[in-house]
Amino acid sequence: MARSWLDIAPSSPFSLANIPFGIISTKSNATHRPAIAIGDYALDLSVFALKGGFSQLPVIESHLSVFSQTTLNDFAALGRAIHRETRTYIQKVLQNDGPFPSILRDNAQLRECVLIPLSSIQNHLPMRIGDYTDFYVGLNHAFNVGVLFRGPDNALQPNYKHLPVGYHGRASSVVISGTPMRRPHGQMLLDPAATPKVPTYSACKKLDIELELAAFLCTPNNLGYPIPIEDAAEHIFGLVLMNDWSARDVQAWEYVPLGPFTSKNFGTTISPWIVLLDALEPFRSTSRVGDAEHRENLLPYLREQRHDTAYDINFRVDIQTSASSEKVLFSTGNARDLLFSFPQLVAHHTVTGCNMNTGDLLASGTISGAEPGTLGSFLEATKSGKEPVTLANGEKRRFLEDGDTITITGAAGKEGEYVGFGECSGVILPAL
Repeated sequence: MARSWLDIAPSSPFSLANIPFGIISTKSNATHRPAIAIGDYALDLSVFALKGGFSQLPVIESHLSVFSQTTLNDFAALGRAIHRETRTYIQKVLQNDGPFPSILRDNAQLRECVLIPLSSIQNHLPMRIGDYTDFYVGLNHAFNVGVLFRGPDNALQPNYKHLPVGYHGRASSVVISGTPMRRPHGQMLLDPAATPKVPTYSACKKLDIELELAAFLCTPNNLGYPIPIEDAAEHIFGLVLMNDWSARDVQAWEYVPLGPFTSKNFGTTISPWIVLLDALEPFRSTSRVGDAEHRENLLPYLREQRHDTAYDINFRVDIQTSASSEKVLFSTGNARDLLFSFPQLVAHHTVTGCNMNTGDLLASGTISGAEPGTLGSFLEATKSGKEPVTLANGEKRRFLEDGDTITITGAAGKEGEYVGFGECSGVILPAL
């Protein structure tokens, strides 16, 4: 990978190989506007475009208004071909030996205007989200949860390996990293073994996390026209990290017969920078939980031509308690533990002719590994609270306590060339 003239720490998730897109504001300019992350800086695309920064990219010259919008929806709607050219162009502008040094490297005045320290910006939701669907394609998680509630002989439902199971989430409560999360109230059974089963209204006692990856869509399809599997990737703008906060005691009472509802709708956190699929292309890999037999048993509309449809992205989940000033590790994970790919999620979501829109968000469901220390939820790690985990600071947890801060990070690649997402974090506030 070429080097940048900008000083970028080798450990930065925002190397020259990345160029993720987001929405920022600053104290001096409260307007929400597009930017990319590079090293310790955000490059303000609105000012960059206004001052001729895209003068050497004709394909975007007629679409410069997309960089004056308060979300990335208009830019995303231009399609992956233009996203690809824009990302490549910005890389060339930032390259030490790139073809366009006069645009930024040799223009101190413009650098002063467009390069803003990340410590000085405020991140915002990168896209206007119309709909949010959460899938359940982390095989290890689905199996572990199935064992907890149905036993090992009936852990997975008969349909599980044939289609990406999902439910419709709540778009209005998707929030950006750093947003505090209020402990919710709801109905729950305090004693599930009691007869008759009568619920109690209470603050959630089993508040949990879910380590997930999610995709923003860019180009829509018309109602009645499914997106073919071979075209599905072209409808994906990029990926973000996600924590789908979950009230497990509320969920246990409400999920039969129609699945999660209030146990999930109170909040979902995403990371602020959208990593384009082209940035992740070098990290394609095979799924660790899917095999040839699984692929062969799929119906044709879900069969992909290539087998390296997963991404080798490593995750880390840290927890910082109110009693400690340090983050400690809760778990690690990898995106190769997803049974279905994001193009398969798109193809299945639209198989009935469902029309998707720019800005729709599709999440993977909880990603868990098969080894100890790789579980993406407290539900699994503590066997639904029966076996507390001991953190590195000596504290124990069955589920989240007030004041706990969860931080998810993730990146692909190697030092100096990381393609990462930044942080997906939130602190738990007491119930009202």
